[in-house]
Amino acid sequence: MKPQVFITRELFDDVIAKILQYYEVEVWDRYQAPPYETLLKKVKEVDALVSLLADKIDCNLLKNASKLKIVAQLAVGYDNIDVECATKLGIYVTNTPGVLTEATAEFTWALILATTRRAVEADHFVRFGEWFRLRTAWHPKMLLGMELKGKTLGIIGLGRIGSRVAEIGVKGFGMKVIYYDLTRNPQLEAEIGAVYKDLHDVLKEADVVSVHVPLTPETKHLINESRLKLMKSSAVLINTSRGGVVDTNALVKALNEGWIAGAGLDVFEEEPLPQNHPLTAFKNVVLAPHIASATYEARHGMAEIVADNLIDFYEGKVPRTLVNKEVVNVRKPGFK
Repeated sequence: MKPQVFITRELFDDVIAKILQYYEVEVWDRYQAPPYETLLKKVKEVDALVSLLADKIDCNLLKNASKLKIVAQLAVGYDNIDVECATKLGIYVTNTPGVLTEATAEFTWALILATTRRAVEADHFVRFGEWFRLRTAWHPKMLLGMELKGKTLGIIGLGRIGSRVAEIGVKGFGMKVIYYDLTRNPQLEAEIGAVYKDLHDVLKEADVVSVHVPLTPETKHLINESRLKLMKSSAVLINTSRGGVVDTNALVKALNEGWIAGAGLDVFEEEPLPQNHPLTAFKNVVLAPHIASATYEARHGMAEIVADNLIDFYEGKVPRTLVNKEVVNVRKPGFK
């Protein structure tokens, strides 16, 4: 009898077919996430779980999942999962890094350009008739933005995505790159001339600040009121990492009081963002619904990694993108 897997969202048909060769598969077919109570019920019945960031995989749920051996997360981040608890229980946790680097970096640049060149504001200016009502086809001061060549790009978190964003900044736009991370990256420093600085100096000197760190207890509200005050009043903040890295209330205050020139945000502390959230009132803020990895190539690649991790585990191998590597000391991979 095949082990059972519950998948909390619809995936691509070819990927499901691949998993079906090894597992009995049940897919949650609604667009919305399964309620916690439903998830709690399902994990009691299955051997494997495919989860997303919106799924709360806490210790209570894991302790009630007596058959569960692996949680294969369809995301790079996994702060929705109590990994420490999973490890103690011998449950393997995997993620999907690497394959979404290009998509996320490209979308980061979409936000940078949309914010610095006021593209969304310009679209609304035309679309909703303000341009026509002004009866002015062109004006020297109409919707002035920031030219990027020669400006300073500040990267917070120089991992795969941050490095790619930095590379595009230098090679594509002729920007200077400064960065902060817990560890230095001598290779990228040599390749593109990136300069390591502490967080204080990156925020103080950059014209564009782009955030690329995971959400951990240490990075929650890393960008807070005091750090937003360090930024130039002409600078913009871009976040495609996790919403909790930025203190939303502090950001709203910064925008209201003009500490910074604008922001481009793909992630939020509360998702979905409420319709009348204060952030929606700012013309100088570009908002997106957590879609930085939303290309066919990236999302299909993520699903493929999930399938590969499940198959690795089924075959008694350590999954290729195992998060909690110490779990192998608690339980060997496989269902035997």
